[in-house]
Amino acid sequence: MIRDITIGQYYPGNTVIHKLDPRVKIIITFMLIMALFFIDKFLPYLFILGFILMAILISKIPIKYILKGLKPLLPIIIITFVLNLFMTKGQVIFEIGPLDVTIEGLNKALFMALRLIFLIIGTSLLTLTTSPISLTDGIEKLLNPFRRIGVPAHELAMMMTIALRFIPTLLEEADKIMKAQMARGADFESGNILNRAKSLVPLLVPLFVSAFRRADELAMAMEARCYRGGENRTRMKQLVLKPRDFISLGIMITLFVIIVLYRYL
Repeated sequence: MIRDITIGQYYPGNTVIHKLDPRVKIIITFMLIMALFFIDKFLPYLFILGFILMAILISKIPIKYILKGLKPLLPIIIITFVLNLFMTKGQVIFEIGPLDVTIEGLNKALFMALRLIFLIIGTSLLTLTTSPISLTDGIEKLLNPFRRIGVPAHELAMMMTIALRFIPTLLEEADKIMKAQMARGADFESGNILNRAKSLVPLLVPLFVSAFRRADELAMAMEARCYRGGENRTRMKQLVLKPRDFISLGIMITLFVIIVLYRYL
């Protein structure tokens, strides 16, 4: 299951989506997330679904690969669905023991499940189509205006990108440690919740040690290359907005406005 996590990974490609300016992709992702929280009917979800499918097809990333990223988060989606289904009061459809299933609860559960699914796929598309360096440049450029009030734009962008970059590395490391512990007789899948939590200790300790070791190695490598933060730093490639960026942003703004209007009109 650990290998199924796709958030933070980069899927190399040469498509229009890959070539979009990272600033535009970050803004589009934020607008997509905001749009999801405005939706209170099923029809707007079809607009979001169409937009995401169009982006996936253009990016030429296999749909199976993207759906694989939902698998590790499936328990969270199911728990959210069940809680909203049984904890929302309203017109009762049927009863399961002491629990009532209402029309309002069913609608809310479906909304929340769809919202989480689209949220995961949307954010995954950002990292799958944007290299870590481009993502750093994009975040830093977007944060630059806040430097005047003391926000360390470069450092924040670097930290966020390194964190994203190291997600697949740590997952791979966790998988290796888990297999090594299982070869020694460790059991991570049986017993109650308390026993399972205890069984994770032999996994977490070496994982933390490995993470700190990697962080130390990365810091030493950056110092060896005379890294001194973003001050006076130059770039080989400057970010320049192109027509395709404006078109993509225009499509997202149009979709966002339609969803907001659909809710309030």
